[in-house]
Amino acid sequence: MICIADISKKEDKFWLMLQVMRIKNLAVIEYLTWELSPGFNIITGETGAGKSILIDALSLLLGERADRELIRDGAESCTVEAGLEVTRDLSALLDELGLEQGEGNQVLLRRTFSQQGQGRQFVNGSPTTLQSLKKLGRELVDIHGPHDHQSLLDVDEQRVALDSFAKAGGALASYQKLFSERQNLLRELKDLTQTGSEGWQQRIDYLAYQIQDIETADLRPGEEEQVDSDYSVAANAQRIVELGNDIRGILEEGDSDIMGQLAQVQRQLQEWQKFDPKAASLVELNSGVVAQLQELLREIEEKVGQTELDGERLSQLEKRLNRIQDLKKKYGPNISAILEKLSSFKAEREKLESREGRIQELEAQVEKVIRLLQENAKGLTSLRKEFAPKLSAAITKELHQLGFKKAEFQIQVSAVEELLDSGQDRIEYLFAPNIGEAARPLRGIASSGEMARVMLAVKTVLAAQDEVPVLVFDEIDANVGGETAVVVGKKLRSLAKNHQVLCITHLPQVAAAGHDHYRVEKKIEGGRTFTRLNRLSEKDRVDELSRMLGGKKASAEALSRELLAEGKR
Repeated sequence: MICIADISKKEDKFWLMLQVMRIKNLAVIEYLTWELSPGFNIITGETGAGKSILIDALSLLLGERADRELIRDGAESCTVEAGLEVTRDLSALLDELGLEQGEGNQVLLRRTFSQQGQGRQFVNGSPTTLQSLKKLGRELVDIHGPHDHQSLLDVDEQRVALDSFAKAGGALASYQKLFSERQNLLRELKDLTQTGSEGWQQRIDYLAYQIQDIETADLRPGEEEQVDSDYSVAANAQRIVELGNDIRGILEEGDSDIMGQLAQVQRQLQEWQKFDPKAASLVELNSGVVAQLQELLREIEEKVGQTELDGERLSQLEKRLNRIQDLKKKYGPNISAILEKLSSFKAEREKLESREGRIQELEAQVEKVIRLLQENAKGLTSLRKEFAPKLSAAITKELHQLGFKKAEFQIQVSAVEELLDSGQDRIEYLFAPNIGEAARPLRGIASSGEMARVMLAVKTVLAAQDEVPVLVFDEIDANVGGETAVVVGKKLRSLAKNHQVLCITHLPQVAAAGHDHYRVEKKIEGGRTFTRLNRLSEKDRVDELSRMLGGKKASAEALSRELLAEGKR
């Protein structure tokens, strides 16, 4: 059971937060509700207790791949839910992804997947795709695992960090808009030039044939239905005349003589009316029937007279239908589609016939855009060269505090000839951990402990620019200890001034710096393994830190209290 802390007395200013996460049937977790606090949240526990499953659950909500092996044994499906409160305006992004706006500042995430491989994901109750979930997730949570600091080895990520520090987003967006425009122009130019003049002329000639084929048919919208109807009448003219004459005979000739009988009925009704005035309605009703039958006879006679037994007319209609069917096979399912195809053929022919002029126009536009790109690239280079030394100095200062007393950090901005989608610069982070050593690219650093601290230094400096509300650190303090571990704890607590920070750690020095502390425990009940999560009281924290220090001796307890006091300071 998780108790909610009284966070109203915390000394730091807190921003955006993950409020609650619910997990059902994920690995050894049967059901768990985790109500988090703002600030710096610590997660500890014995190895294998299930700490990283909490991060796995959060990763699923951020669009990472779901593995059916994660579903708890005996369960058919797994569900993970989370509620976040954000103060950033995400309405534009939610609209772009076709998602509902949350109530107030809430963003609700939900994901399920089953043993059959079926999965669904929702944002604020709206079903969405994994791609959309991942795109939204990047704006909400940033997870750093034991090996995630490897992203710092990517020169693109190094450039992104520098641009963030330099607040180069606007300049980069302008450049990338021009870059995209150039790519579109080049694609069109390639389409126009990749085929020789002979090939283009062949295409123009074929289009001319298709245009003439359709235009000579002189099609009209709705014509097919009328021709089909006329053909049916012409093909059955003899039978139509026979039917008309038969109907006339029934109504006014021979034994049936319906019209004569109705006249006799009319006389009888008129005599009836003499004795009963109320029978007038019957007289009127019969008169209406007679009038309708007379109108029916006139219509039949007129249509019979219009029906021609004309073999030539029938042949013409048949040819017209066949022509329409032939065009439908070639160009579309109906006359409207054929006429649309005609318009597209004409537009393409016009474009091809003006090909040479369009090529010259495109080449001029490409040259103009390239000049603008080069100007924008120079602006980006100037901005990066201005801020690279400042970011280098800030990271170096952080590294000194993290135990690299004589380290030097440099950011190298080198020019490249090619116009890249990010400018004309190559950004390279260089690091010299010891005095007297030449600075080398980060990828030349072998120690994961060194890389973890470099990543933490970079994150600390960029915290003010980083708009992602929730930062998760999964054992990034590996291979760190002693006084450096104390500094790592302070740095993570400092990050919590602008972010909600979640940290899985095995270091008591780091755990003591947290605002809130959660312990993960593995229990065996009824022959099944269960993971439990508990928020620790002050006394429980002392016990947990003592365990992490190696035992519950008086010295360990005293050191635990000292670490907690230091963490608060």
